[in-house]
Amino acid sequence: MKQKALWTDNSIQEIMGNLLILGVVISASIAIVGGSIFLFRHGGEQPSYHIFHGAPAQLRSLSGVIEQTRTFHGRGIIQLGLMVLIMTPIARVIFSVFAFLKEKDYLYVTVNLIVLGFLLFSLFGGIAIR
Repeated sequence: MKQKALWTDNSIQEIMGNLLILGVVISASIAIVGGSIFLFRHGGEQPSYHIFHGAPAQLRSLSGVIEQTRTFHGRGIIQLGLMVLIMTPIARVIFSVFAFLKEKDYLYVTVNLIVLGFLLFSLFGGIAIR
């Protein structure tokens, strides 16, 4: 009996599609849980729309989000869901690098590494314009 090849173009596209779907579903589920917790705890509060309040300082770092999630704070869990959503296309690019390496298609490996570099640069650094 002939064995089906794992790394065909169609199987790689299917894996990448499933990776994106899974990332979106997981991130939405996390955000819904966080939103439910937030509404349960703060749903009856009176909002003040005349003053803009940005995200608290503890929600602006990965360690702060993890701490807020660990202690079941709704905003921290929502933020974690957003971080998972941001990481989903990055995971797809990383998977693409390995898939193209397996196929020995070095042009696309290079292109994907450049894209990954731009994604990571914009996520972690960027250029501050003042």
